[in-house]
Amino acid sequence: MKTNSFYLTSLGCAKNTVDSDSMAVLLERDGYQAVDRASNASLLIVNTCGFIHSARQESIAVLRELSNKKKPGQLLIAAGCLTERYRDLLIESVNGIDGFIGTRRWMDILELVKSLHAEPSKPRYHLPESPTVGKDEKSVVRAAVQGASAYLKIADGCRRPCAFCSIPLIKGTNVSRPMQAIVDDAEILQDAGVKELILIAQDTTDYGSDLGLKDGLAQLLETMLPEIPNIPWVRILYSYPGYVTERLIDAMSSSKQILHYLDIPLQHAHPDTLKRMKRPSNMDWVYQTIQKMRKAMPDLAIRTTFIVGYPGETDQEFETLLNFMREIKFDHVGAFPFSFEVGTSSEPLGDPIPETIKQDRLKQLMQLQEGISLSRNQAWIGKSLSVLIEGQGDGISVGRSFRDAPEIDGLVIVENEIEVGSIVPVRVSGALTHDLTGTLIQ
Repeated sequence: MKTNSFYLTSLGCAKNTVDSDSMAVLLERDGYQAVDRASNASLLIVNTCGFIHSARQESIAVLRELSNKKKPGQLLIAAGCLTERYRDLLIESVNGIDGFIGTRRWMDILELVKSLHAEPSKPRYHLPESPTVGKDEKSVVRAAVQGASAYLKIADGCRRPCAFCSIPLIKGTNVSRPMQAIVDDAEILQDAGVKELILIAQDTTDYGSDLGLKDGLAQLLETMLPEIPNIPWVRILYSYPGYVTERLIDAMSSSKQILHYLDIPLQHAHPDTLKRMKRPSNMDWVYQTIQKMRKAMPDLAIRTTFIVGYPGETDQEFETLLNFMREIKFDHVGAFPFSFEVGTSSEPLGDPIPETIKQDRLKQLMQLQEGISLSRNQAWIGKSLSVLIEGQGDGISVGRSFRDAPEIDGLVIVENEIEVGSIVPVRVSGALTHDLTGTLIQ
């Protein structure tokens, strides 16, 4: 075991990964060294996810494993979303946690570590009553770099009233980062050679609402893009229905840097279900906006997310969702069975739909989408795409096109071994359900 070393594992979404990398930077500034094996670290940190039941169980399992193998002198810290909201659950479920720090005060990781070293036998709970995620970011670049791509956090927290979601309970309301701080971070990432900048927040389209900005995301893009001309790809994730504005569509369609890709989690398509979810239920807006976007960007790739088995979802409501998917033909769909969350405004509705029905609906939905995704992919055969190469070996390379966000969408498999991190033209020769195959255009 090395002194002043840390092992940090990050669970959950890319937004969590950004927080993990930010904590790592603070530790490294203070002289700590990151190690790849828990057994070699003096400090063990798990940045937990607490969004739904399965994520909580995974976080507890990882903490238990590290606790069971913990050596004398090692310190174990539970950080992040699960710690913020479910401290008592963690205390009951895992023995041997030395320190707790919530997601709203990730920037205090050094203070917690120093207090633990001062009195190692006394567990510390660094969970102050902070109403929102802290703004004092200590000059850390709020990004997570993965190969030639980087996730850049532009805001934290959420003010939307979605009945099923615990994020506002965990994070607090929306807190936008100052625009100049984001631009500065983007310039640093450009200097580091990043080729794809991925803007993330709980709701990117709500950026700037707390700063008094109207159309804040579009303003941010208009301000930032001229400062990062050497980043060829800028991708937007997690946009909210009803807030994809004309100005944002214009910014996306007129820029050569902004990818024609949008992740817009709709959650359902039946107005009654959406009302019970406390989500925007104006489906006319959805149809009209998608039509506007596809007219402005004919090659637009759209990802969305749906929940099946929400309390009260009838067979007819579910069929409306399937018909909506058949009509719109999304490129990528993520779907999840409803997860009952104590404390959310959906709690009084209970969890009345049996798990067997949820799983059957999930299967039907994903089978339908597989056919749609395959058809959308087949339409690209014979056409050319720019591909960001992420790996190579055995005579092939693997990468992604503008149509695919990291980790959640498909890949492009290219003949020949091509330099990792390069963006190359590829002619599509074949289509699978989620992936494309092609050859390098010389």
